[in-house]
Amino acid sequence: MATKLDKPLKREIAISGKPFVLTLSPDGFKLVAKGRRKGLEISWEELVNGNAALATALSASLDPELRLEPGRGARSSKSRSR
Repeated sequence: MATKLDKPLKREIAISGKPFVLTLSPDGFKLVAKGRRKGLEISWEELVNGNAALATALSASLDPELRLEPGRGARSSKSRSR
């Protein structure tokens, strides 16, 4: 049997060598660059409905702290223009 998520649970992860904090809560999850307050926040309802993908992609494209460097999981602008 799984444990019920009734309070926030925080874990540190590294993405492309950068530290991030992932917070899982009953409302959704939030991914924030370590030492920052703003980040990507997605509710479970948005995720299930499929609305999260577009909103997340837009937010990530506007936030330089959450962008991956070219060659480290993200495509460079040269490869997109083909």
